Amino acid sequence: MRNFAHWALDTALQRGATYADARVVDLRQRYLSTKNGQPSQVRDSQSVGLGVRVIADQAWGFAATDDLTRVGIDRAAAEAVAVARASALCKKHDLRLAPEEKFVATWVGPCQIDPFAVPVSSCLDLLLKVDGELRKVSGVTLAEAQMDFRRVDQLFVSSLGSEIQQTKTETGTGFVATSFQGSEIQRRSYPNSFGGQHQSKGYE
Repeated sequence: MRNFAHWALDTALQRGATYADARVVDLRQRYLSTKNGQPSQVRDSQSVGLGVRVIADQAWGFAATDDLTRVGIDRAAAEAVAVARASALCKKHDLRLAPEEKFVATWVGPCQIDPFAVPVSSCLDLLLKVDGELRKVSGVTLAEAQMDFRRVDQLFVSSLGSEIQQTKTETGTGFVATSFQGSEIQRRSYPNSFGGQHQSKGYE
């Protein structure tokens, strides 16, 4: 990630930017759900991208890419500078940044148990147990349970010397019981919010 960010900065500055920063974001997500005693959905995805922001000719420019080759990053940085120069043609006044010191830091959010290290089968087993308990209640027509995991790993680097790495893990789970009686439908969920209770923690 660090190489990607510095490639973007180098190209932007070489193209004439007086300031540049780059942010690389790696997003991992997993969603699992069950419905009436059967697995319903299992989705696992990961996406990585880079955004570069610059000042050139006293105006802002921005570009982003998911092509993290050297060519792709160079193209995005050059585009950001071109956007800034185009924006400068209609600016009303020059842009000035407030004085700011550089920051170098790493932050990792709380996560005792990595949710992505827990086998999918174990997650589904737990959801199916909850699903089974819901269906034991008389009158429950539809039982649903779900888990949702999300991890964002991002790096921010600026031409002022700042370099900030952040890793945040979010997990959540919830379940819903639905009853159909004639023309009436009632739903009850736990926790008392649709989609479950989400926190910045791990599988714990």
